[in-house]
Amino acid sequence: MEKLKWLYPGMRVKRWLALIIMGVFGIAVGVAVLLNLPWMSSVEQQLLDWFGGSYSPFYGTGLVLMGMVCIAVGIRFGLDSVIRAIRPQATSELASEVYKQRNLEKGPHIVVIGGGTGLSTMLRGLKHYTGNITAIVTVTDNGGSSGRIRDELGILPPGDIRNTLIALADTEPLMEKLFQYRFSWGEGLKGHSFGNLFLAAMADITGDFEESIQEFSKVLAVRGKVIPSTLETVQLKARYQDGGEVVGEESIPQPGRAIERIYLSPEYAPALPDALEAIASADLIVLGPGSLFTSVIPNLLVDPIVAALEQATAPRVYVCNVMTQPGETDGFTAGDHVEALLKHGDNRRIVDTVVVNSGPISPWQEEKYAEQKAFPVKVDKARLEAMGLDVVSGDFIDHNHLVRHNSIRLAEALLDILDARK
Repeated sequence: MEKLKWLYPGMRVKRWLALIIMGVFGIAVGVAVLLNLPWMSSVEQQLLDWFGGSYSPFYGTGLVLMGMVCIAVGIRFGLDSVIRAIRPQATSELASEVYKQRNLEKGPHIVVIGGGTGLSTMLRGLKHYTGNITAIVTVTDNGGSSGRIRDELGILPPGDIRNTLIALADTEPLMEKLFQYRFSWGEGLKGHSFGNLFLAAMADITGDFEESIQEFSKVLAVRGKVIPSTLETVQLKARYQDGGEVVGEESIPQPGRAIERIYLSPEYAPALPDALEAIASADLIVLGPGSLFTSVIPNLLVDPIVAALEQATAPRVYVCNVMTQPGETDGFTAGDHVEALLKHGDNRRIVDTVVVNSGPISPWQEEKYAEQKAFPVKVDKARLEAMGLDVVSGDFIDHNHLVRHNSIRLAEALLDILDARK
């Protein structure tokens, strides 16, 4: 009975279905006429009477061509009618939309590991080349809206997950602005992101944070999959070279204090099986870019992600940050970034290639960042190569008011690494 609903009045499908049926009938009659089948002699005679002439194969050919046109028009406008009802904005470029989606489905399986703005920037580029992206995102944020939701509602901090979902979304700009909207007024609302509140509400409705991410993905038509690195409630803990310690991601960056090591509290936090399966079956694995100690490394502390990375057969790439981060990577070169990464990975082989920026940064940008004690990361290529790593350098800067990676150029460089390995 459900299928009969296609025949209900107002569906705007019946006319095109009828045209397709006429087309099939026309092709059948045309083929029979071409083959001069005896049981079609009466039809042939009728055609001769209409056209006032003798038998000609052009009659049959004409019927076949007309039938094909009817079928093509019926399918085209039938699909257009259905899509117009479901997703009106896609009807104007239906062919290109279908072509794009099919090509994205055939794209490489890429796993990205990290969090924060750097990860989102990279994903905005990668999503144009493949729909098979799995983002493994850190869940240690304890500041701002995420920290308040974590403390008051007892769920994982949604901020980094929200940013990653929006970066992978295939949706209207207005929807992106909505989910990134941050309340600047209202008692209890001020400082909260609408997207964070939406995720929190969805987690309460579904009773499961992981399922709330899946539902959020449907709303935003996300290309790929977003997975928290763990579902355990954990805090980030830092030990400094001066022997001091601090708990909480927000408190870790402290100018003048060099970080010795990062820990999870509690120390044991299991990874999701989906994350480990994605790493094992990936065509390419990317760590970073993003805050080294508070966005990238925390994922390596989740058991057993490091073991999965070591055993992975895919190329493992670390995208080094463009600028140092005050209070976190002061004075760090590219080699220092990699050394810290490997140190927290128990010195296992988890990186094959390092992507570094060699493009220029404008003087006014450099001066602006210097005021914040942030400086371009120096590339010590010889040191990286001595570690047994391949170094890929290029101009990956997005030349605007912020010094960040250019999403498209970075994505293309990563795909080139994958092609070279193949």
